[in-house]
Amino acid sequence: MNEAANHNRIKPIIGITIGDINGIGPEVIIKAVQNNLLLNHVDIVVYGHGKVFSLYKTILNIEKFSFHQARSIKEYRQNKLNVINCWTEDFELKVGTETPEAGRFALAALKQATEDLKNGSIQGVVTAPISKNNIQSDDFKFPGHTEYFTSNFEAKDSLMFLCNESLRIGVATGHIALSEISQKLTKKVLQEKLNLMLTSLKKDFGKAKPRVALLGLNPHAGEEGLLGSEEKELIAPLVSEFKEKGKLVFGPYPADGFFGNASYSNFDGVLAMYHDQGLIPFKTIAFEDGVNFTAGLSIVRTSPDHGTAFNIAGKNMANEQSMRSAIYMAVDIIRNRNSAESEQ
Repeated sequence: MNEAANHNRIKPIIGITIGDINGIGPEVIIKAVQNNLLLNHVDIVVYGHGKVFSLYKTILNIEKFSFHQARSIKEYRQNKLNVINCWTEDFELKVGTETPEAGRFALAALKQATEDLKNGSIQGVVTAPISKNNIQSDDFKFPGHTEYFTSNFEAKDSLMFLCNESLRIGVATGHIALSEISQKLTKKVLQEKLNLMLTSLKKDFGKAKPRVALLGLNPHAGEEGLLGSEEKELIAPLVSEFKEKGKLVFGPYPADGFFGNASYSNFDGVLAMYHDQGLIPFKTIAFEDGVNFTAGLSIVRTSPDHGTAFNIAGKNMANEQSMRSAIYMAVDIIRNRNSAESEQ
């Protein structure tokens, strides 16, 4: 058996951060890892607190759910669901309510998982949803997880990459105001995001010659300059530059027709110009199994593509498929990276 095959047989250790304990994070984690078959492929360490899962087990009336509690990764056990207690203060759940305490606990879990990523104790992390409001503090001044991990792992840049089996959409500009998009959308930004996508499609998703589509910024991709000049002056020339380098890059395409006629199925990746242009069609098409992957980092970070959903928390209504898909995608990306390194 070759070295790459050996790498792919090794079970990675994936951390899952609990997110906001009053949202649907704990519920989707329980449901996603409840089936022990998952542990045949990956060892899981949840960063949070055992009491949270004991309480949700009762709230959700779930009988078969067991885990091993630990104080640190040093007490982790193979072939068990491990839960690391990341804080010591006593607490009560306030399900469906945003509280300052839940923000502190979410950050404590995130910081401990980050430390274990940095020291190599875990090979990847899946982040359950946080409230971007109550987690803000001196240690967390970021719009979201993507920017937090980009900073903590000193990446020059990163790409928010929404993925499922049939659709992968990256965004050139992420968590910024709509009024700032045209100013932030420069040639340099587009070049960096497109290079990140092409590299990730090869290294993380095993696409040898990835085909990528760029969307236009304006309605109807600018209508030949009638509705805006960015397509003619910025996006189309960049597409031509990449084509001259032998890259399979195409566009710019009008976003509405591109998704309306399922043109995305002809491409390995799609680069949207701004957050909602990419996330609205993605969540419409792939909401149940969509995954948010941060491309361009030295570590692997995925997340379900939904938020805290306080309105349905604790009601046994949350769908765990996106969380399950995020776990499996993290495993697949780790194995793809190991295989690529072994072949070099």
